[in-house]
Amino acid sequence: MARAKPSRRTSLIVPPPPGARAVPSRRLASAACFAAAAIVLAATSCTPTRAPHDGQPEAKGPSAPPPPEAPLDAAVEGARLDAAARALLDATAGDASVAIVDDDPMKLHRETREELLSLFSIRDFSDQQKKTVQADAFLRSMFNTDGPHHANQGNKAIAQHSISRAKCLEGLKGVVIQTPEQREKCGAENMVPIWVKGKEAWFCIDVFEFPNKACELPMVWTQPPLAKKVCELQGKRLCSDIEWNIACRGDPEGGPDQRYAYGDKLDLEICHTNLRHRQACVVRDARTTWNTCTTDTEPSGSYPKCRSRFGVFDQHGNVAEVMMRRDGDRVVTQLKGSAWFYNELAKEPNEPVPATTTNKTGAYPDHCNFDPRWHVEQLDRAMHVNYHLGFRCCKSIP
Repeated sequence: MARAKPSRRTSLIVPPPPGARAVPSRRLASAACFAAAAIVLAATSCTPTRAPHDGQPEAKGPSAPPPPEAPLDAAVEGARLDAAARALLDATAGDASVAIVDDDPMKLHRETREELLSLFSIRDFSDQQKKTVQADAFLRSMFNTDGPHHANQGNKAIAQHSISRAKCLEGLKGVVIQTPEQREKCGAENMVPIWVKGKEAWFCIDVFEFPNKACELPMVWTQPPLAKKVCELQGKRLCSDIEWNIACRGDPEGGPDQRYAYGDKLDLEICHTNLRHRQACVVRDARTTWNTCTTDTEPSGSYPKCRSRFGVFDQHGNVAEVMMRRDGDRVVTQLKGSAWFYNELAKEPNEPVPATTTNKTGAYPDHCNFDPRWHVEQLDRAMHVNYHLGFRCCKSIP
């Protein structure tokens, strides 16, 4: 993740290969918590709540639990994004009309539910599973571009994106997103296996924030239990905090851990962490937040150096990410990472807050192992969403 942040990652339309089931074409905490106020969506209304570290009570879960989940198996067969990216580069080089469209950063911001749903595929289901899971109905109720009650890329009317798909793809030239061996190991596109020295890889993680597509904008405004469901529909699961940490700090060659995904010294230029809020966010309720808080993300992979040694992009900046953590006998939500406006909150661990950090009371160290307790909710009832909060998926290796 990398660049400045006003309020808080991305993807690319690629036809799925044979066997993959394409979905039809289709998120402020307090200053300390990503410099914006948390928004909790209730079933019929939306009300803001302060971050846990502000001494306020945690928001209650929804009165009704999320839709029942059927057991899922098998990995989704995703589109081969690297090949598609190359094809798109070739097309833009030879077709001026394509290049014009592809050079407009705002064209990445989807305007319909169908366009959003076209950004990812789900696994195949048997006829009996289809009756139980009802994936299409679930996804159509979850994704839309009309406001904060649906997962989307933020409010396009007030968003600003400065990196086009063509520029993003150009920056990724020569970058190996996934090797054939990694593809075989993970059984899905754009995932890499993760391990620690002396042990076999036991899980894979998405290389990009959901929808896990090179040079596409990440999704925000996603309730955690629904993010979990989307991962499962792809044959994956929501990442755990430990998995995310290892993928961020670890070295596949068995070397020492790093403080940040990209090294040991904070650098706000490497990732999409060096922006600031362009306008005031009015967080009276979810609708005012939607109307005033800008989601100024950039396409996933736009900062090629913002990558861990395992090959995972944007674990700092762009959007923060929600994952899960075990707390005794409960599974709860865990927020990690930062968004594009992190320069307002930046500080190194165990060091004074820099003079350039404007939000001194909210400053926090966004390193791989940072373990905040912001908006902790029981996962199956979690309601915290945000204009700068996304997620990514993981998958166990059999």
